[in-house]
Amino acid sequence: MNPAKIAWITDTTSSLSKEFIEQHHIHVIPLHVVINDQFFKETIDITQEEFYIRMKTEEGKFQSSQPSLNDFVELYEKLKTEYDFGVAIHASSILTGTYQTSVLAAEMAGFKLYGIDSRTGSYPLSFLIKKGIQWVEQGVEINEVVRQLNEMRDDTRLFLVPSNLDQLHKSGRVSGGQKILASLLNIKPILSIEEGTAKIKDKVRSEKKALAWLVSRLKEDLESHKVTKVAIIHAHEQDKAVAFEKYIHEQFPDLQTEVMMLITVAGVHTGAGTLGLSWVCE
Repeated sequence: MNPAKIAWITDTTSSLSKEFIEQHHIHVIPLHVVINDQFFKETIDITQEEFYIRMKTEEGKFQSSQPSLNDFVELYEKLKTEYDFGVAIHASSILTGTYQTSVLAAEMAGFKLYGIDSRTGSYPLSFLIKKGIQWVEQGVEINEVVRQLNEMRDDTRLFLVPSNLDQLHKSGRVSGGQKILASLLNIKPILSIEEGTAKIKDKVRSEKKALAWLVSRLKEDLESHKVTKVAIIHAHEQDKAVAFEKYIHEQFPDLQTEVMMLITVAGVHTGAGTLGLSWVCE
């Protein structure tokens, strides 16, 4: 009996490399970033670097938008002629409606789909996709793959430290008074993506203390879980990210690391200059 032909579907919040996407024939639907009411397909019409440069140098309104229903319907109409079914893993359904749109489109197209709400984005989302593909290649039955991926969602970590509160203020996440007070006191909020939503985990007095907080949190998980790799995430702060990576290597020499740029639809809220750390407990 021939193995089922499985289509893997995700969106641009997954931060997968072009090489991995091509190697595994992954179908990636782009979200949109909106700059002064002009729409750009993420990674297609505008690169992450171009987006953050514009955020640093231009005045205006930076927003994000989910893919259209039609984008997904067209994809699933095509996939149902080539695959037996699909597995779609998308960014948190609380932060974007992409997951709901994807599932609805599959129903409309009559394409059998296993939909997974990752409750996260960026590096943890890419980790779940890679793990799912690995399990399928090892012969794990698809229902078990989906079950294990849904369990693993709770073991993902994604922490972000905005360089300032400008974008959080513009997007309505903090008040004007909070922004002014934080600027005066040089307070850095530490954001965490948990249970599908963004939460403020702590507030510290400097970026140095914020990064130390992230490292201490990583150390806790290393002592109680299996963590093989961490991602250092940045919004157009390559030098700071590399320096942070070096520090992590000094603290945890056996840990694999990867430096990656923050997805632009998240940067819309946290702003250029954001630094972060992410990993998954196995």
